[in-house]
Amino acid sequence: MTITIGVLALQGDVREHRTALESAGARTVGVRRPEELAQVDGLVLPGGESTTIDKLLRIFELDEPLRARIAEGLPVYGSCAGMILLADRILGGTADQRTIGGLDVTVRRNAFGRQVDSFETDLAVAGLPGDERPVHAVFIRAPWVEDVGPGVEVLARIPDASTPGIPHAAAGRIVAVQQGPLLATSFHPEISGDARVHERFVQIAKG
Repeated sequence: MTITIGVLALQGDVREHRTALESAGARTVGVRRPEELAQVDGLVLPGGESTTIDKLLRIFELDEPLRARIAEGLPVYGSCAGMILLADRILGGTADQRTIGGLDVTVRRNAFGRQVDSFETDLAVAGLPGDERPVHAVFIRAPWVEDVGPGVEVLARIPDASTPGIPHAAAGRIVAVQQGPLLATSFHPEISGDARVHERFVQIAKG
């Protein structure tokens, strides 16, 4: 069964996400309008700047239709800024920042620091095809999850701070979660060449 996964095409690594999803067997479309959102079987919210994406969702009149579809059970995957948009609660956001919500987590925005604090590491991520192999994870001004609700499954945490390149404060922080059809990662799998996170999301969208 071929399904159609939309990638929110307002900002971020749209092309890279579409490439990864297509390698996982999905058909993809860019989503900028409510009528495009209405046609997809799942949606990816890419990285970028979460406050800017929030404003663009309102300008393009996608915020309320997206909330409605999530409430109806639309599978959604959010990476980096997309994780922030899916979170029910934000720490470190701007005064007027809103989220789409649906994911019962508290996310700290820019938790790992500024652009210059970006880093890469290998992570064990539960539930992926070949999950005995780590995922090479790229963190760019990334959030982390401070707490999760009872229905949220934690899929990955940052390794011990003794690992080279890992910020001390990041050790043990939650960086990948799933709640029903909602999946989120702090990192950017679309730029690592490892499509297994996207493969998992395609399977979620197939139900």
